[in-house]
Amino acid sequence: MWKRHPRALPFLFFSEMWERFGFYLLLGIFTFYLKDTAGGFGMDEKESASLYGTFIALIYFTPFLGGLLADRKTGYYNSIIAGGLLMGVGYCLMSVRSIPMLYLAMALVIVGNGLFKPNISTLLGNVYSTPEHVDKKDEGYNIFYMGINLGAFICNFFGAVLFTTIGWGAAFIAAGVGMFLGVLIFIIGRRHFRSFDTRKPLKEGDMSMAKILSMVVLPAIVFGGIGYFIKGVDGALFDSSSTDAFIFACFPVGVFFVALLLRSPKDERRPMAALLSIFAVVILFWAIFKQNGSALNTWASRYTERHVTGTQGKILSSLKLTESISYQKDSVTLLDNQFRKIKENGAEVKGLDYPSYFKNMNLRETPLNEGDQVQAWVPSLSQSINPFWVIVLTPLLLALFTWLRKRRKEPSTPTKIAMGLLISALSVLVMVFAVKAGSNGSDKVSIWWLVASYGIITIGELFLSPMGLSLVSKLSPLRITSLMMGGWFLAISIGNKLSGILSSKWDAYTNKANYFWLNFVLLFGAALFFFAILKWLNRVMKEKGVA
Repeated sequence: MWKRHPRALPFLFFSEMWERFGFYLLLGIFTFYLKDTAGGFGMDEKESASLYGTFIALIYFTPFLGGLLADRKTGYYNSIIAGGLLMGVGYCLMSVRSIPMLYLAMALVIVGNGLFKPNISTLLGNVYSTPEHVDKKDEGYNIFYMGINLGAFICNFFGAVLFTTIGWGAAFIAAGVGMFLGVLIFIIGRRHFRSFDTRKPLKEGDMSMAKILSMVVLPAIVFGGIGYFIKGVDGALFDSSSTDAFIFACFPVGVFFVALLLRSPKDERRPMAALLSIFAVVILFWAIFKQNGSALNTWASRYTERHVTGTQGKILSSLKLTESISYQKDSVTLLDNQFRKIKENGAEVKGLDYPSYFKNMNLRETPLNEGDQVQAWVPSLSQSINPFWVIVLTPLLLALFTWLRKRRKEPSTPTKIAMGLLISALSVLVMVFAVKAGSNGSDKVSIWWLVASYGIITIGELFLSPMGLSLVSKLSPLRITSLMMGGWFLAISIGNKLSGILSSKWDAYTNKANYFWLNFVLLFGAALFFFAILKWLNRVMKEKGVA
């Protein structure tokens, strides 16, 4: 796999793999940790989903600044190392159970990711800028993306073992160790990519670093503060004060990118307009996709049958991948609020006469007493389904694209993104059928519903996410490539926050199918719009000479 690619690729691959090991280990258990009344902070579903959304939104907001700093001042190499170290320290500090330390740890991870994430992606694009490798850029980003998901796949098993046997703190420290390993691998491989670590010279009319900070960052902070303190009739204007602050803070940054477009030379204007259009559309993809750490985590925990017995149970228990659930005759306490209200109103709901986790147990043959412990697989393991599919499907898609390329039939990068949006929308329909199969939660459903949904959206992800990184590298003006990469991550940031807003409304939907129908409409609408502008995007690619 490596022979046809630059020597820098394996070092960047494994650096990113270990960085994502730590990152996704954290995200896989974050909402569970926040909701845990014994070892965490006892937050409810809405509060934990809102904080999760704000956290991952800010994680992907700071790459805008990290890309700018690397472009203008520090270069990519120094930014990546500094960002990795900050994240490693942040993960370790997450192990200290206190609200002030939680927010300090989150701040370090947010800043560190801003320095690390856009710049390692941009550095990879630079490595593929040589004539002998430029035609393999899409393939290189796909391989790089597989490294991301290899780390994301294995981390949840380590996390499950550590927090079930030792505690939450051990899992967070493991995330920090993974990050430090990523930094070490990056330093070892530096001779293969240091020559591609070049700062871009400013052109006449470009804004200086100080001017951008004063005209963009400071206004974003001020607007964020205004949004936080402004209150509507019923409290927050939107979802919460933190959501209001984030939305308000995005306005100056959005104005900056529009001004950047209008002030750019004529030959750069159409490619930048194409990029900004793509940024706007993919927000809705990330709004749906990033619910894997919130709404879909809740689905795995409450709506999926997790009870394990026999050989399977023994293996998972020996690997410390199960948790003990205390049997309660009144199973309503294990279900969502809407079922508790239905029970109080005297209505009969199918399935409430047995605990949701124990569906495949015959309680007549194996009676349980109040307080008996039953084993169920740890719900955070469901977070490894998506990266598993990425690892399995990436080589197949690479082979497909290589086969099509040899026949000069490979879709353009924008076409791949459009197809990714449409395929991802179809994945949401699987969850609609899952709700119907489980009678809207009164029956617990098979894990295969999640496996199928993740499998379909993973195909969409592979068509969209690495292609988006490649497209930014292809269309961005050379002098602001990392800054535009920050714009890509800003779009992810806004989508992530929207995912938190959507997930925080989970309990408000009595019929969960309606929740997923909303997600489908949003994503399908984005796909239709993208197909509407596809011809224009492909024309811009041809004009740029990178079709």
